[in-house]
Amino acid sequence: MGFEIKLQEYVFADDVSFESCHASTLIAIPNGDLVAAWFAGTREGADDVAIWSSRRTEGGWTPPVKVADEEGEPHWNPVLFQEGNGKVWLFYKVGKTIRNWRTMYILSEDEGITWTVPRLLVEDDSGGRGPVKNKLIVLQDGTWVAPASLELDTWDAFADLSYDNGMTWVASEKVALQQSEVAASAVPVKPVEVAVSDGPVSLVAETSLQGKGVIQPTLWESERGKVHMLLRSSTGYILRSDSADCGKTWSAVYSTELPNNNSGIDLVRMDNGALALVYNPVGQNWGKRTPIVISLSRDNGATWGETLVLEDAPGEYSYPAIVSVGNDVFVSYTWKRSRIVFWQLTVTA
Repeated sequence: MGFEIKLQEYVFADDVSFESCHASTLIAIPNGDLVAAWFAGTREGADDVAIWSSRRTEGGWTPPVKVADEEGEPHWNPVLFQEGNGKVWLFYKVGKTIRNWRTMYILSEDEGITWTVPRLLVEDDSGGRGPVKNKLIVLQDGTWVAPASLELDTWDAFADLSYDNGMTWVASEKVALQQSEVAASAVPVKPVEVAVSDGPVSLVAETSLQGKGVIQPTLWESERGKVHMLLRSSTGYILRSDSADCGKTWSAVYSTELPNNNSGIDLVRMDNGALALVYNPVGQNWGKRTPIVISLSRDNGATWGETLVLEDAPGEYSYPAIVSVGNDVFVSYTWKRSRIVFWQLTVTA
């Protein structure tokens, strides 16, 4: 039980025109190809930072190409998504500062080879609507649910919902940071596992959020209408929230025992119901971004194990993306801000 490594490689070599890269995203195309995107430029937040993309075919990764670049403004956090009809969306943020982000998108009718001109996702957007880092999911009832968050004086997470295939969006209620009682209790276990038992959960104290909060959710639907999110947080742990109404309202956050360094995470629910999560198991707010691991849950996130270490050397290995096809998972992440690493793994029974 666990993972079988099928492939590990860089998406591109060191002969690229940009100095720094970060925040990759992935989709798997039905013909077997994969498409990746990331932001890159002189450094994160610089005016020359644009969105770049590459495609993996049987012959390997194509040379990176710039697909979105509004002159004079930094670009951030691309998110790829493919509709059932084959149309590919690429969402991304544009703005001098995170609190003033606006969300743009481009569309491709040829599976990521050519793209439309950029469009604003939501009129009068300031702070960022739509997916903030991780992929959106389509629920069994057809609702598109985008994992969203805002980084203002406090950090808040929510879901952006579309009932018309991305044409219009409705923001859910923000995820509450406290509640007197919820339906699960975290029990201390080994550093990269979590066990949950029945009973009231210990509250996430407001002071433990250190004036920050929760951002960059990753989502899955376990049963029709039952949606869950794991969240990056400033508490030293990955937090969780649940929805019983297709993402319209959410429970107050409660703590898992998965360590979190206040850096990006991502998760995918596989066809067999298993959850695969990629994260840095470092229980310190703004802690180091190594190691990076992938862990499995076969009980809807109640317990975690079967962990594979992807990187554990000094350096930054961060902001993962993960998608799955059958028993295979595909992972990408930032490698020392200079490369994007790609893995293909088979999850064994």
